[in-house]
Amino acid sequence: MVGQLLLGLSILVGLHELGHLLTAKLFGMRVEKFSIGFPPKIIGFQWGETEYSIGAIPLGGFVKISGMVDESMDTAQLASEPQPWEFRAKPAWQRLIVMLGGIIVNVITGIIIFVTLVYSNGETYFSRDQVIENGIVAYEYGEAIGLKTGDKVLDINGQPYQSISELSSGSALLSENGYYTVERAGQQVKVEIPRGFINTFNSEESFSKFIAIRFPFEVGAVDPGSGAEAAGIATGDQILAVNGQPITYFDEMQTALQQVKNQNVSLVRKKGTTVDTLSVAVTNEARIGIAVNPLIEPVKREYGFAESFSKGTSRAFGAVIVNAKALGKMFTGEVSTKNVSGPIGMAKIYGDRWDWVKFWSITGLISMILAFMNLLPIPALDGGHVVFLLYEMVSGRAPSDKFLEVAQKVGMVILLGLMVFAIGNDILKLIF
Repeated sequence: MVGQLLLGLSILVGLHELGHLLTAKLFGMRVEKFSIGFPPKIIGFQWGETEYSIGAIPLGGFVKISGMVDESMDTAQLASEPQPWEFRAKPAWQRLIVMLGGIIVNVITGIIIFVTLVYSNGETYFSRDQVIENGIVAYEYGEAIGLKTGDKVLDINGQPYQSISELSSGSALLSENGYYTVERAGQQVKVEIPRGFINTFNSEESFSKFIAIRFPFEVGAVDPGSGAEAAGIATGDQILAVNGQPITYFDEMQTALQQVKNQNVSLVRKKGTTVDTLSVAVTNEARIGIAVNPLIEPVKREYGFAESFSKGTSRAFGAVIVNAKALGKMFTGEVSTKNVSGPIGMAKIYGDRWDWVKFWSITGLISMILAFMNLLPIPALDGGHVVFLLYEMVSGRAPSDKFLEVAQKVGMVILLGLMVFAIGNDILKLIF
């Protein structure tokens, strides 16, 4: 978990700072330091005019460019006349490109990751047609907004969707006056998505409490010593009824077994072409000791490079749009600030099991979010510098060094406050 987070952040921070370094050197600026991680320094070396190092605090990084007011707050050199190699001596448009360099690299990185994932893995999903054919299972959160097991979801906000995952996507949950159109008992019903409903999904586990596709099933593995084994149930068998109640979908069997805990239940079993009735012991957890194999297969699609580039780029910028919407709704109170996560929350998203596809999917997402967050007009972030440079380019007057120094200090206080708040959120989630 922590290892994946550190690897992902190291890659993204290194590339971000590399974007600043390369553009600075391109315009003849002197780069004094390049660091992945914050001091104290663990290891480093000097190459040319630049010291390259790895810091002990792996939550960011920095590039120190001569003649620039930055997080190091080293303003001594600003008292002298600007030198040709200094940041402050270069035209505003060059300084603007340097400040955007890290953001641009993060965007490119995110796009490359998503395009590569789509090209190499394609997509695997349960489609809209499969949802309409089989319906959904509505769990706790789905039932809370009015969805019911068996509903066939026709559209989101009047628009068709491709996969069931879109029903719980950020774009759906953050939409204004959002709703699902479902077919229920032959009638079309509108199920509204309540304002702030996205706050319910504050962990990866919470999505499992929303909805899933209904599926017919057959018996998979049978637990040794279980009631199913004792009754002679085997892999490949089908359960047709529980205590006289016909069964088609797995959720129907689960519901029926909930009514007969610690009892024997009558099951109609189909084995090949033979249909018989068995008495099976049910545990206190409403189980008979079987795993199940779904009898519907998810759709698998592969894409050529052109399609992968289009779909991957769309996914990358879609992540930015969703996060921008969520940030905007935090100011209105619709999205809770409790959803803000720090390093602990990010590590939990990566999970305990190493999965390269999941690792790169999350890293690509974080790369796009990192680009978006760095573009925010907060002093000490790249976006703050961009605002000051745009002001200079439009007005023809550069903010004073003293103003930039004060703005940098204010920005650092804001960022430290946000970091403390995010880590505090993480801790509270662990406790409660």
